[in-house]
Amino acid sequence: MNRAFLAVLLFCVASTPSRAQQPDPEIVSYINSIKAIDNHAHVTALDRAHDEGYDQLRCDGLTSTNVLPPANVRFGPDQQAAYKTLYGFDAKTGDEAEMKKVKELETAARQEHGADFYAWVMDKAGVETVLANRTSMAQGMKAPRLRWVAYEDALLFPLSNSQQKAVNPDRSVFYGYAEDLLLTYLEGAGMSHIPPTLDTYVEQVVRATLQKQKNAGAVAVKFEAAYLRSLDFAPASKDEATRVYAKYATGGSATPAEYKTLQDFLFKQIALEAGRLGLAVHFHTGSGCGEFFDDAGADAMLLSPILNDPDLRKTNFVLLHANPPRERNVSMLIVKPNVYTDISVLELLWSPAELSRLLRPMLQMMPEHVMFGTDAGPFGPGFEWEETTIVGTQHARRALAIVLSEMVRDRTIDRERAKEIAVLVLRGNAAKLYGIN
Repeated sequence: MNRAFLAVLLFCVASTPSRAQQPDPEIVSYINSIKAIDNHAHVTALDRAHDEGYDQLRCDGLTSTNVLPPANVRFGPDQQAAYKTLYGFDAKTGDEAEMKKVKELETAARQEHGADFYAWVMDKAGVETVLANRTSMAQGMKAPRLRWVAYEDALLFPLSNSQQKAVNPDRSVFYGYAEDLLLTYLEGAGMSHIPPTLDTYVEQVVRATLQKQKNAGAVAVKFEAAYLRSLDFAPASKDEATRVYAKYATGGSATPAEYKTLQDFLFKQIALEAGRLGLAVHFHTGSGCGEFFDDAGADAMLLSPILNDPDLRKTNFVLLHANPPRERNVSMLIVKPNVYTDISVLELLWSPAELSRLLRPMLQMMPEHVMFGTDAGPFGPGFEWEETTIVGTQHARRALAIVLSEMVRDRTIDRERAKEIAVLVLRGNAAKLYGIN
């Protein structure tokens, strides 16, 4: 092979991916016109400095020695553009002085817009509705722009968690948060401690809590169980769960096997009740924060016994974050009639080009079960809910445009079907799942 031909061949091979990444302008324009529904975000209260309700298990409470966040969420062009969009501020370096200025601008914007602050940010991002994952909704957070996703992990761990806290420093923190939230739920049921029998706990605490959340406007409930235990929920005997609960309700520590049986039983009761109330069940899947996160225990495939349970076919499950780094697993799980996924956080961690690659198997398998989401929330100084909403939405739209354009080019779909899928992903699937008109 002569060198001239080899040079041309190498140029063509090297340049092909670059050309393929250029999305169809018509598809880009159409995608940018769609008012999106953000399936997953951690919306912070107007009084940001004192808000701890934006998450049940808050990662900023960990004593991590890893000071560097993922490279894609460090200061760069995307954050610079977000500051310009939101505040008209032209940041240059991201140094301490500029981040101080951004903090002042964030605070000023929240004070200036008040309860309209949320709509102000969402309008700039082209987002119509956000599902806010919070322990409770804060002042000014109202439907239809903001819909509540409540937390249920605390209900799974009513017994002593001393053994679980000793596993590693991160779990010590997270179990502490879960215990605090359980106490709130118990107080809401008029109790200061768990009742003596499992039947009473299920009826007066578990079911009563979900009913109150539904009455308060919740459209879904969420589990962050992967931060606390493996996702290997399995069928559990009520008799055995009752025995374990009665044995340890007043003290002592259940063995890991005993406690798992109780947790598995309680999870199914929650999932059944959620289905009865029309609440979707969200699951954190894939990698998470902290130095000790159990990545293997967070694989969505571990949920197969739950997803395949005939008793739970009336409960809709949403596998948040598409299970990184095992995104292809989700492509197969979402063919089940009651299983969905979203791309939240992926659009912040990966470039639009990489996200488009991850999206394609999902869109080719079951686009009717794939939803847009940002996971917008506190990622660090100068990268709060407002900035991550802007950046995340822009990245997701770009990735969707890239993958749909490629599917049109290789004749997997035509342009009209590409537009249909864009609507489904950005708003249609979520609107149908949660009954949002």
